[in-house]
Formats: sequence, C-alpha cells, structure tokens
Amino acid sequence: MTVPPLAAYPATRLRRLRQADWSRRMVRETSLQPSDLIWSMVVHEGEGRIPVASMPGVDRLSIAEAAKAAIAARELGIPCIAIFPHIDGARKDAEGSLAAEEDGVICRAIKAMKAAAPEVGIMCDVALDPFTTHGHDGVLKDGRVVNDATIERLVEQALVQARAGCDILAPSDMMDGRVGAIRAALEAEGLQDVMIMSYAAKYASAFYGPYRDAIGSGKLGSGDVANPGDKKTYQMDPANTEEAIREVALDIAEGADMVMVKPGMPYLDIARRLVDEFAMPTFAFQVSGEYAMIMAAAQNGWIDEERAILESLGAFKRAGCAGIITYFAPRVAKMLRG
Repeated sequence: MTVPPLAAYPATRLRRLRQADWSRRMVRETSLQPSDLIWSMVVHEGEGRIPVASMPGVDRLSIAEAAKAAIAARELGIPCIAIFPHIDGARKDAEGSLAAEEDGVICRAIKAMKAAAPEVGIMCDVALDPFTTHGHDGVLKDGRVVNDATIERLVEQALVQARAGCDILAPSDMMDGRVGAIRAALEAEGLQDVMIMSYAAKYASAFYGPYRDAIGSGKLGSGDVANPGDKKTYQMDPANTEEAIREVALDIAEGADMVMVKPGMPYLDIARRLVDEFAMPTFAFQVSGEYAMIMAAAQNGWIDEERAILESLGAFKRAGCAGIITYFAPRVAKMLRG
C-alpha cells in the first residue's frame, strides 16, 4: 500500500475528541455542579404557593414552603438560597420602613429555613425597593435617590437580617460606600462572620421586569413628579466596562467577601474581566428576564428547554464565575444528579 504524503491529510483532527459522549466528557474544560448554584426565591407573607405569571414555573413561597425548599436544597446539594420578599402594597411606605422589621417576612423566613436545614446558607438582598411605594432602592428627596440617607436605612436592614441568622448579606442598591458601612456595623455588633456578597457591578438593565412582578414592586415613574422613571442615576450604564472595575475595587476595599455581576448573560465579558482582574469569588445573577426569555421561547417550541437552560448556566462557569444565582437552581440540580 502506498502511504500518502503527510500533507495530504490534516495531522490534527479535533473531531476525534468529540466522537463519543465519554470522550467529550473526559476532555470537557468546564463543568456545572449543584454546588455552583444559588437558588433565587421569593417569599411572601401569606400561605401556600402563588405562581408568578411572568415567570412560568416560579412561585412565591410562604414561610412554611420556604422551609420545605431549604430541605429540598440540602437534598439536591444546592449550598445556598437567596431570598427576596413580596410585601403587601398596603403596608409599604416611601421610606421602606418594613425593611428593618425584626419580625418581618424575611427574618421569619431566615429562622424557619435555618431551623429546617441549618446546613444550607441563606443570602438576603439588602435594598429598599421591595418595601417602598415608589419602587426605588433608596430614600427619595426632591426626585432624587439620596445616597447617605439610604445607607443609614440599609445598615438597619442588614443588621436585622444578620441577627436573624442570615449568612450572606447582598447589598443590591448600588449606593456609594454601603459595603463599608455595613461591614463596620457588623464588626461593631460582633457579627464579623457574616459574609457580604456585593452587587458590585449591577447595571441599569431592561431584564429586571419579571422580578418586579414577582416581588410586587412599586411602579417607577408612576406619575408622581418626585418619582424618577428609571434607576439610571445609581445603577450602572450598560455601555461601561472600566466603571465596573472601579466599583468592584471599591467594594473589595470596603470589606466585600464576594462580588456579583447583574444581569448575567449580557455581561459575561464583565464577569470574565473581574475574575482576571481581582481573583475574587465572582458570581453572576441569571435574572428574571433571562429566565423568562428561555421559558417563553421553550414554551413556543423555538428552543430545546433543558439544553438551553444548561447551556446558559454553563456559559457562566466558562466565563470564570464561582457560581450562579438562578431561578432554575432546583430543576438544574435534579437534571445534573440524574
């Protein structure tokens, strides 16, 4: 047999490694595990489960249901649950006073979930928007969200959550200096072991709409001249990258243990750059709009639902994220465990 010249065929055929499932798994560069997931969950003050219309498959959970969910998370290998409150609109006020309520729904949920499954971490949002009539993340004065007065309220909220047993405080308000103020308050109260995962690079995004539905947030720009129609004066401009570096550097210097990029998929470049720049545990939030888009497309038969979910989450790991906050967490953990 005549041996053809070497140049007649490619010396390297990358497809050899792709030809079987076992070989693809053997050389896979990144993997997704239940331990990479933080379960994003909305709790409410009533009973039972209430479906969220804009997020098929997601329910608001009562405190009793949240406690059951904590047990499920433990069984599924999900290490942490991030809880967000749905508050009756009649109980809200312009100052977001209920955010610091010691017997409020968040504090009661923390205690119930930790009693049910103490091995599961609980992360709490530190922001006023679920509690304010105007839906902004801070205190309004003359049509502007004021920074330092808002921080005072956030510190109160953070301490109440920490005393109730929250493991990770996650300030999502984007006020300047709030991480340092919260860290100082925790140290002063002997709560130095409470972690802070800062929403360090949170963008003024169009992808938050279904979340606002889920928590019953006040309507921005509802006609009141003192109520701005968006959050662009405190959340980041989607066009900016360098600003994210500065924001993260400040939060690390102020005492953040972990940092977060929000939203997730449209900002994978930001996540990758933060990982490379700071070598800090960096998380991404696969937000409500990302969830809703996948589910809507899947329900219309336009994409393969399970493959799209896994591919979207795998992208965060490929970008270098330590983990992902996602509404898909329990479903994906079941898929990964078979």
